[in-house]
Amino acid sequence: MEHLFTISGATLIIHLPAELDHHSSEKIRLEADRLISSRSIRRVLFDFEKTVFMDSSGIGMIIGRYKMMRFMGGTVLAIRVNEQIRRVLTLSGIYKVIDIYEGIPQQV
Repeated sequence: MEHLFTISGATLIIHLPAELDHHSSEKIRLEADRLISSRSIRRVLFDFEKTVFMDSSGIGMIIGRYKMMRFMGGTVLAIRVNEQIRRVLTLSGIYKVIDIYEGIPQQV
């Protein structure tokens, strides 16, 4: 699980797996929460480069981290989002609260 997380300054980058389902979402949630609280993280980037499948538990995990970061005054971004995952994120309404990028934005 360690290879899924990279910390750069106050930014936590979560390299999501190919399948973001209940099993993987729970593991990511636990480790992300631990890192966010122990490392003074101010921004979380969800990197969807390898992700081809995501179910509702993945959406819930992202929304939970968004709420946590918003409470702490931080931000959340979704990067390298392919068309299939973009549809899931759009249907879920996440795009209303989290910026979504196909590539890597300049400010990252």
